[in-house]
Amino acid sequence: MLGDVLRRTRREQRRTLADVARAAKVSMPYLSEVERGRKEASSEVLVAICDALHIELADLLVEVRQDLVDRRAPIVPAGPRPRPPWFAADARSGRCPVPARGVIS
Repeated sequence: MLGDVLRRTRREQRRTLADVARAAKVSMPYLSEVERGRKEASSEVLVAICDALHIELADLLVEVRQDLVDRRAPIVPAGPRPRPPWFAADARSGRCPVPARGVIS
């Protein structure tokens, strides 16, 4: 998630990986790994990357939070579960559609 926001920000600024890595004083392969979520950057490295992108760390984290909220599955309110089609017919007849364990009809 964090790497996605870093990459999106860099691309929105139309900057290259090499340019941002140089400004942040990190290697290009390392920055690429951070952007792809393969490496976890320390807070010091994150601050350096944010400085290179001219954004605040707090703003980066707000973006990450928003991405998490946007990706969260919607919460479906609890309520009665739909019954299978056979349930109503069997309930009217009084029969149990599934025999009790060990009972042979």
